[in-house]
Amino acid sequence: MDKMIVYEDDVLLVVHKPVGIATETARVGQADLVSELKNYRKKKGEETYIGVIHRLDQPVEGLLVFAKDGRTAKKLSDQLLRGTLTKKYAALVAGVPEISEGELTDFLVRDGRNNLSRVVPKGTKNAKEASLHWRIMQHNAAISLLEIELYNGRHHQIRVQMAHAGYPLMGDFKYGSVSSKDLSRKAAVNSTALLAYQIALMHPVTGERMEFSLDFDKYTEIF
Repeated sequence: MDKMIVYEDDVLLVVHKPVGIATETARVGQADLVSELKNYRKKKGEETYIGVIHRLDQPVEGLLVFAKDGRTAKKLSDQLLRGTLTKKYAALVAGVPEISEGELTDFLVRDGRNNLSRVVPKGTKNAKEASLHWRIMQHNAAISLLEIELYNGRHHQIRVQMAHAGYPLMGDFKYGSVSSKDLSRKAAVNSTALLAYQIALMHPVTGERMEFSLDFDKYTEIF
C-alpha cells in the first residue's frame, strides 16, 4: 500500500491505483482500494474513514484522491462539482481524428446488471449528459495518443464516448470494435489503454493549489 500512496497528510490521500483492482466493491472476497486504505489507516492507529470522491474502472490505472474525514470529503466533492478539482487522462485510441482537438457530448444510460453503459438519444429515461474534451498528443498512421479531460464523470464515460465517436480505446475488449481489438492484439496492448495521469485540486484546509502527475511513457513507446 505504501508504494501506491503518492501524497498523504492529515486530511487527504492521493493514491496511484494499479490496473485490475476495483476502487470500491460490495463483492465478498474481492479486493478493493478502499478496503486496503481502511486497513492501512487501521494499522497506523488512525480512524478508518475513507471518503470516496471519484472512481476509476477496475481495468484503468491512475490517480485518485480520498478524504480522511467527512468534512474534507464534502469540500473535495464540492470542488469536483465546481470544476476546481480536475482530472486529465492519457488514452491510446484506434484511429486518427481529422482534427487536432475537440469535444464530445452524449447521453449515457447505465446497465447495472451487465456493467455496461451506452449512448442513447437525448430525453431517454435515466440518461445522463456526458461531456469531455480531447486533444491529440501523438499519433502514427493507425493509433493516436490523446489527452482527455472530463467535464463530468459517468460510468465508463471515456471508453463509451470514444468508442461511439469511432475511436475505441486500445486494449478495451468490452467496448472496442472488431478492428480495434485486432489492432490491439497486433500491438500487444492487452488491457484498456487509459491512464488517469494528472489530478489538480485546492487543498481543503490551506487553499493551496496542488497538482500530481504520473508519466505515460509506456504509451509513447508504441510509436
